[in-house]
Amino acid sequence: MGGIVEGVEMASRTYLGKPSRDLSHAEAALLATLPRAPSRLRPDRSPQAAQQARDRVLARLQRFAVWTPEVVADARMEPVIAQRLQGAWLAPLAAERLRGQMRRGGAPELVRVASTLDRELQATVERLLADRVSTLPPRVSIAALVIDVESLEVLAYAGSADFSDNARGAHVDMVRGVRSPGSALKPFLYAMALDRGLIHSESLLVDAPQAFGDYQPGNFQADFSGPVSAAEALQRSLNVPAVDLLEQIGPADFTRRMNDGGVRLRIATGEQPNLSLILGGAGVTLEELVGAYRALAAGGLAGRPRLTPDAARQEARLMSEGAAWIVRDILEGGGHPDRPFIETGSAAPLAWKTGTSFGFRDAWAVGVSGRHALGVWIGRPDGTPNPGFFGANVAAPLLKDIAGALPRTVAPSRVRPPSVQPADICWPLGGAAVDTPAALCHVRRTAWSLAGALPPTRPDRIDGSSLRQTIWVAPDSGLRTVPGCGGGVPRDIARWPLLLQPWLDGVLPAEQRIPDWLPGCAPSGGAPAGTLRIVGIGDGSRLRPAPGHRHVVLQLQVRGAQSEAYWLLDGRRVRPDAGGRLRLDEAGMHRLTVLDAGGRYHSVRFAVDMPPPVTR
Repeated sequence: MGGIVEGVEMASRTYLGKPSRDLSHAEAALLATLPRAPSRLRPDRSPQAAQQARDRVLARLQRFAVWTPEVVADARMEPVIAQRLQGAWLAPLAAERLRGQMRRGGAPELVRVASTLDRELQATVERLLADRVSTLPPRVSIAALVIDVESLEVLAYAGSADFSDNARGAHVDMVRGVRSPGSALKPFLYAMALDRGLIHSESLLVDAPQAFGDYQPGNFQADFSGPVSAAEALQRSLNVPAVDLLEQIGPADFTRRMNDGGVRLRIATGEQPNLSLILGGAGVTLEELVGAYRALAAGGLAGRPRLTPDAARQEARLMSEGAAWIVRDILEGGGHPDRPFIETGSAAPLAWKTGTSFGFRDAWAVGVSGRHALGVWIGRPDGTPNPGFFGANVAAPLLKDIAGALPRTVAPSRVRPPSVQPADICWPLGGAAVDTPAALCHVRRTAWSLAGALPPTRPDRIDGSSLRQTIWVAPDSGLRTVPGCGGGVPRDIARWPLLLQPWLDGVLPAEQRIPDWLPGCAPSGGAPAGTLRIVGIGDGSRLRPAPGHRHVVLQLQVRGAQSEAYWLLDGRRVRPDAGGRLRLDEAGMHRLTVLDAGGRYHSVRFAVDMPPPVTR
């Protein structure tokens, strides 16, 4: 197509500055004629000759009724204006990085340097970034990195989206830029918890409002799910369960382990690691993250990406082989041992995780697929927020496109390590089903166990007593009592963590609920503590719309809340308007619950009656 330009897409971008899908009729006809005489008809050098040749193509298209006379007439009026042909850049920031390394090593100014980059994959990744950046706001850039899992060689390195666009920080290498990872560190936290025997893949975790000292994290969607498994919490990137696990492991230990694995968690000078680490409260680089995710496909060994064939091979154990296998299985398909095996065909499955930093400054997606580890960062190099830009909606689609463009080599076999075995477990206690009496096994699930460990569910911070207890029950009424009152008999029970009670009220069958106290037999202090109460709606109320309306408006009020109050309607989070009002359009029975970060809650049940529809 003239000079070094080959192919329609390269010609479109080089001469006309746009992807081929955006060409006008006149521009398409121009590119169609170039191969006849590429040097003589180059539009940047000979626009008049190129226009004459283009018009001959337009005439033939009209003569053969491919295009209408109106379309051709309109195309003839468009002048030929082409950008000046310039040298094509390939991996410019990687080249600049290598040149800097050679200079610091004392090499002469002109020296040939061999890199590990795969020319075809590099060009493909740069095209994908160029396509994507055209849909992004001005000044937003992209970085991407692909490495070979086995050799740690860098196969594709794009430090910015467009090396010719200075408005997007073209010369800022965001492969090495230090930014907040958001939730992208969570897989390593869950791997550490597995290795320490704190959880198995289906451990019962609490996703409910909690206060960790003065720190009260919420979820990205500002919602809570109540009881969740460890696999669900990781796959859905829930914040509260992750902060709870980090508190058990310790922020300092987590930081030390990540640093040992090659991910240097940078925090403000003079500050100590804290619980915000797992939600993005530290700085990392894309290069470090991709090297760490490599551990999921390399038996737990993280590594430093190598940009030259003679670079030293640096590896460090970040997690055990078994923990790496379980976490990868969770990120690929949810981590369910009982799901059927699905043959994926030629495309290797992608195990991936996203991250979004505070204020939408950074959007991440990192993962492993077959023989490759890869990552994407999107944001502004100057750190300006991009509201609405988060990992799942901007970075993940690009990561999947890059994964789809990876070479279709034979993926290494995925052999489950001997340390990983499936096991049936029971909620709420969390132990093996075979060791749990049927009456105490409220929910049965199949988990991945590491090294045979099936740790029990951890009691929550509100009530640290054992989840397996013996209570006394009056045989005639079935109500709870104490020895010597009401002729009670002992009964073993399994209770759920107290913080989960708002999600369980009215859901558990009667035989699994802890009975109410027999009147006159409750010990002092035996009733639930706290004064949290819903005001204005009594238990058992019946509500009807105002005349002429087909909805009910609840005025939500609570007494005794010592922190932010959270409202649940039929087990799902609801948010009143600025005036504390909630609109209901559905007739029937409802359950309204209010809870706070201290674990206190109160529920009322009420009915909504709707008038019959008016017929005419």
